[in-house]
Amino acid sequence: MQRRVLGLAVAVVTLAGAAGCGSSDAGSGSSSASGGKKTQVTVGVIPIVDVAPLYLGQKKGFFADRGIELKMVTAQGGAAIIPGVVSGQFQFGFSNTTSLMLAQTKGVPVKSVVNGAASNGKVGADVTGVLVKKDSPVKSAKDLAGRSVAVNTLQNIGDTTVRESVRQDGGDPAKVKFVEIPFDQMPAALDGGRVDAAWMGEPAQTIAKAQGARVVASPFAETDPKLTVATWFTSTRIAQQNPELVKKFTEAMTQSLEYATGHPDEARQILTVYTKISGDVQDRLILPSWPAQVDMASLEKLAALGEQDGIFGGKKPDIQTLFSR
Repeated sequence: MQRRVLGLAVAVVTLAGAAGCGSSDAGSGSSSASGGKKTQVTVGVIPIVDVAPLYLGQKKGFFADRGIELKMVTAQGGAAIIPGVVSGQFQFGFSNTTSLMLAQTKGVPVKSVVNGAASNGKVGADVTGVLVKKDSPVKSAKDLAGRSVAVNTLQNIGDTTVRESVRQDGGDPAKVKFVEIPFDQMPAALDGGRVDAAWMGEPAQTIAKAQGARVVASPFAETDPKLTVATWFTSTRIAQQNPELVKKFTEAMTQSLEYATGHPDEARQILTVYTKISGDVQDRLILPSWPAQVDMASLEKLAALGEQDGIFGGKKPDIQTLFSR
């Protein structure tokens, strides 16, 4: 855990130094073909289904209508995106809510600006799940105790919610052995026997199911059926110095969330822009919920679980300051 925190701190310092020679926090201006002024905004994203509304909103012109020209940069997880936002490499980023809470407790200046994704509340068919090979002796969450489980980032929302599933099923969460593997590598790692189980998002879990894997736990839905999983955020500096940009991004993102909710087929289709998936996977993958507002009660529960796991080093996240708008 100390190595994880130190790594975050070093990354913030390193990127901050690089940012001094790069673009400003406010984004750079450019002229569009029609002569209108556009603000170029770089956004840190993860190549999973949860971020589909951003790409859909870009395609539908919701950001362009507000003078924003988007550039997306992919990363492995929210823990890697946060230093980029703080340094000014990105103006906004997508992160799971545990990463944002951890950053806040370490004094990292971040502020959530709009909801990102939530659990769909369906146990056995949620946007993330713990999967095992077809012939695995693991039958339910309690059987994960004593076995290796892949997560995309250690000491984060994945292992916290997996432990809660194990706990609720009567198993010992302290005995689960977590291994860090990127989402897109998890199906192969599971199929090849590198891990006993893997906590996967989409499209990874649908790919794994096609290889014969089966779901034994739905950590998000089992933690809270309305769990706010991730949000879009910025640095407190941008929030204070450029509130108009934050307002425009938030409005465009809210419109994108609402559109994705009402047009799930288009949300699936947009995945082909930023992931390499086949048509059959695209048709079968599970979508998250995309509410426009965060669920504060679920975030309080998630924070309490993080405290219980010792993720926050004895400090309590200030949920209201971090997530309220």
